[in-house]
Amino acid sequence: MKIVSAAEMREVDRATSERFGVPSITLMENAGGAVARFILADYPQKERVGILCGKGNNGGDGFVVARKLVEAGRAVRVLLLADPAELRGDAAVMFQRMQTSLHAMNVAPLIVREAGDLDSPEAAEIFAADVIVDAILGTGFRPPVSPLYAAAIGKMNRASAPIVAVDIPSGADADATRPASATGSGNSEAERARANAVVTFTAPRPAHVFAALAAGSIVVSPIVVAPIGSPAEAIVSQLGLHLSTPLDFARLLAPRALEANKGSYGHVVVIGGSLGKAGAAAMAGFSALRAGAGLATVATAKSVLATVANFHPELMTESLAETKGGTISLRALRSGLDELLDGKTLAIGPGISRHPETAEFVRAIVERSDPAKIINMVVDADALNAFDGAAEKLNGRGRFLVITPHPGEMSRLTGLTIREIQANRLEVARNFAREHELIVVLKGHRTLIAAPYGTVWVNPTGNPGMATGGTGDVLTGMVASLIAQHAQDAQHPQDVLEATALAVYLHGLAGDLACESIGENSLVATDLVRFLPEAFAQARNRNSEEIRIHA
Repeated sequence: MKIVSAAEMREVDRATSERFGVPSITLMENAGGAVARFILADYPQKERVGILCGKGNNGGDGFVVARKLVEAGRAVRVLLLADPAELRGDAAVMFQRMQTSLHAMNVAPLIVREAGDLDSPEAAEIFAADVIVDAILGTGFRPPVSPLYAAAIGKMNRASAPIVAVDIPSGADADATRPASATGSGNSEAERARANAVVTFTAPRPAHVFAALAAGSIVVSPIVVAPIGSPAEAIVSQLGLHLSTPLDFARLLAPRALEANKGSYGHVVVIGGSLGKAGAAAMAGFSALRAGAGLATVATAKSVLATVANFHPELMTESLAETKGGTISLRALRSGLDELLDGKTLAIGPGISRHPETAEFVRAIVERSDPAKIINMVVDADALNAFDGAAEKLNGRGRFLVITPHPGEMSRLTGLTIREIQANRLEVARNFAREHELIVVLKGHRTLIAAPYGTVWVNPTGNPGMATGGTGDVLTGMVASLIAQHAQDAQHPQDVLEATALAVYLHGLAGDLACESIGENSLVATDLVRFLPEAFAQARNRNSEEIRIHA
């Protein structure tokens, strides 16, 4: 799903009406209907609904919400922060339709033109509703917030009821790629509405994905992206940002062919493990199998091999020459390793250690790899740390190379501090991918999958419970597995990019399912493997075009 700027969203709406013949008033009707459906589904016990409307199209959406909720039997009160004579176009039409519905219920909208009028008993009743709808300002807003709107936002923020924002919380910057608190700019907190949930339309804007719009609320609910009638052809963006959704992966999640065999789904070789870190390599290898690879081999230090083999009988193993410390030795390069890697997808790094000789082995493997022999490569963990101070040697030119760093590993590769990386995740991932001609999976909240040609996929799944040892090793195996299955004969980076994005999506979804079952605190890496089949099923069976992004 494309992520679009606020200006691009306006062009999408214009093109939908002018080029594809969908009247703008139909788009408004569908938008308001989507918000009303969300409230009815997610707040079934909330009978009294207060709706705050501005004079623009966001207010017009709010008028539709009011009418739909009245028709559904809810007790609705509307607060219009403008003179009705100021309403124009579709918003004016929807106001008249709403008035007809409210009149049938013997209710009239409360018209407020001055901030002082918000202190009236009638206004207080609206702010005391069971749920409040914020339809004051939309994604087309530009500062400053008017005194009347600012006063309404302040009262709304102090209310105890959950708030559902139409399109975006009033006063928020739709094009923000970081939370407002991280940027130190924009409107003050008093001029930005809080939100427990956001219902937006057609495609997300950057803030819906990056700005934590519904975080820190009384009850954190999703950001919903609802289709309202714009065809895919109308959704055009130059941002190069893409939100991962199940619909994007329908081709990769299709049923397997009846005549398939284990050779049809690739062979993953994991090079990793060392004395005391055998589990990392074993988890990566088994995760590759659980994610669908036909075969998986773990190549590890000789003294570690028996431990790895005992984890899972499905794994094949290969013994490699080792150092005195029980890590992989440079001598492993001369022991038929080329034959083992020929035609395979390689994942290197889990549990491999930072032993100097092992680091030299890693650099030799990554740098000398013959694209004709190793089709694709995933580099993670201490294999990335082997390039600390030598990041210029990490390059994917002429092949498909994926790296999966967490911020600490990215810091060692770039020389930036972790704080600098976290403050500029999008730019850091995109620039490194472009400069090193590889795919960067920058892990963390909203994991980024950056391609060398500038496109960045943003992953919406995952949770803080996954901040535990081994989850990265599981991801490494999954990325290698999905690449082996769907891009083993890749002729274009897009094939590898989509397979990688799917692996990241399923990894986070498995974590979300595990979290729902056992909670954040008790989640461990192998729980992701256990819930991966359910994650596949949920992604495969997703039919709705409506998308929910959790803060």
